[in-house]
Amino acid sequence: MRVVLAEDSTLLREGLVRLLLEEGHEVPAAVGDGEALMAAVAEHSPDIVVADVRMPPTHTDEGLRAVLEIRRRHPGARVLVLSQYVEKKYATELMSGDVNGVGYLLKDRVAQVGDFLDALERVAAGGAAFDPEVVRQLLARTTQADPVSRLTPREREVLEHMAQGLTNASIADRLFVSQSAVEKHINAVFDKLQLLDVSGYSRRVLAVLRFLES
Repeated sequence: MRVVLAEDSTLLREGLVRLLLEEGHEVPAAVGDGEALMAAVAEHSPDIVVADVRMPPTHTDEGLRAVLEIRRRHPGARVLVLSQYVEKKYATELMSGDVNGVGYLLKDRVAQVGDFLDALERVAAGGAAFDPEVVRQLLARTTQADPVSRLTPREREVLEHMAQGLTNASIADRLFVSQSAVEKHINAVFDKLQLLDVSGYSRRVLAVLRFLES
């Protein structure tokens, strides 16, 4: 696939480019700031964008703002965001919209090449991929007054895996339970969060958004 990369660290940027090329992907552009990223996306129409959150000139949220603007200009654009830390505000904003084709990984995860490539392919295919640590810290925002607090520990665990973008089969493998057990827990999550089965809406996405809004 065609990947446009935005990372201000030259060493990491070149390392990612080499990794992607070795995996058979194309990298038509690898840039170091948000403005250049938006220009590269407009020029090359990539299959997926991989971008750092903090880039020049202020090294705060330029990368994320560029990614959100790309999603506004190009609905359905696939984006995988990288961050050194769990930026709760940024992660929440990114996950509060349509999470199909969206990912958020900590940079430590990039060191795990297999995990990074798996997330890249999942997001490019229209799925979601969120770092487990990001999900855990966002789940920790909930209080006893929140609907999520009514979930059992196992149901919260299943919700955490759902938020990472995993399928029922993958969740079953991770938790060493049957797929039917996972489906039972997911239905319990939907019931406790009062998510009705309405045509045109994904209850999986709504379940993740519910704890972000609580």
